[in-house]
Amino acid sequence: MKFCLVVDDSRVVRKVARRIVEGLGFSCDEAEDGQKAYDACQGTMPDVILLDWNMPVMSGIEFLEKLREMDNGSGPKVIFCTTENDLGHIQRAMNSGADEYIMKPFDSEIIESKFVQVGLMEQAAE
Repeated sequence: MKFCLVVDDSRVVRKVARRIVEGLGFSCDEAEDGQKAYDACQGTMPDVILLDWNMPVMSGIEFLEKLREMDNGSGPKVIFCTTENDLGHIQRAMNSGADEYIMKPFDSEIIESKFVQVGLMEQAAE
């Protein structure tokens, strides 16, 4: 079973994302900031990370930059899920190693389509 780490300082967002991801057949864990996410990745490297940008302790972009420097840190697919929608943020995320970018609010269709786009899932039969 593929493993997803949901990283967001909002408990509500983490719970919603977790429900969606588990509904897609992934196991899931949560972290409320980039430092906790980094610590979690040192234990078990996830297959995919849903990542918020604005968080206390360590921001999403700082976490992503540190993740990509780790052994096996190039492995996880990283999908930013954020309210930051200007081109500068999107370009910085992609240049730092993000695989995709989702605007909040998101729903199960958006998450599923991004998982398909980055190769984590097959397209569901209509």
